[in-house]
Amino acid sequence: MIKLEDLKNIGRPVKVLFVCLGNICRSPAADGIMQSIVNSHGASARWVIDSAGTGNYHIGELPDNRMRIHARRRGYELTHRCRQVRESDFDDFDLIIPMDASNERNLHRIAPTIEAEEKIIPMARFIDATSRYDHVPDPYYEGSEGFELVLDLLENGCNRLYNLIENL
Repeated sequence: MIKLEDLKNIGRPVKVLFVCLGNICRSPAADGIMQSIVNSHGASARWVIDSAGTGNYHIGELPDNRMRIHARRRGYELTHRCRQVRESDFDDFDLIIPMDASNERNLHRIAPTIEAEEKIIPMARFIDATSRYDHVPDPYYEGSEGFELVLDLLENGCNRLYNLIENL
């Protein structure tokens, strides 16, 4: 597995790709939250943030409207256009962060090398240990509570990820 401390002084921006199934709920929300955190610290020149899906269901679409509404209430504007994960993402990104075990398995299948697989670190590793979640659940078939829970988990995980890398 990649060592986060290796990312502190790489001499270029840290490149992070968030991944879920359809790239319309969890991963674009993580993308938007992380970009907001980075911007609020004046660190946008030190980070490249993107998101993608392991599925190809919504390519070119904006995030799910319900996620955009819930995110907007918290001050996040989700404008990402859905795309599918590509093998080249393993060359282009330092960290590839799946939202759950299913997407993690899919990423391991796509990864072209063992070294590429080492870039895969589940989002749950960044979420506070006091949370009862070992993944970020898909809110697609849930109500408002599901979207709010996802945003809570992602805010926690993205803040911790930022602090882990920036404060090494």
